[in-house]
Amino acid sequence: MIGRLRSVVLDTKDPRQLASFYAGVLGGEVEAQDDTWVVLTVPTHGRLAFQLAPDHEPPRFPDPRGSQQFHLDVEVDDVDDAESKVLALGATRVIDAIGEDDFRVYRDPAGHPFCLVFSVLG
Repeated sequence: MIGRLRSVVLDTKDPRQLASFYAGVLGGEVEAQDDTWVVLTVPTHGRLAFQLAPDHEPPRFPDPRGSQQFHLDVEVDDVDDAESKVLALGATRVIDAIGEDDFRVYRDPAGHPFCLVFSVLG
């Protein structure tokens, strides 16, 4: 092993707003170091960091010409309840995603894709 994962970092035009969104989804504590770097620490899952990228353009997904490049999977017990909550926080649903038997695809407020993952078997 060379090292340990410290953070997953997401580019965004508004680090504080995106950190607040993910705090609503995952819980945890938000700490803004300044207007360009905000960290969400979730005790059971580590850190997400949000970095100011004034020219950030969200990935186009689904897009047959390219990939989503990166996404987060968020495991939930009740996908319908979780969906209503992430939508209230500012997520948008990706309706034309393929094969959503045990997950649903969304975009966070900055346009990054993420999935709510659930078991259809209960």
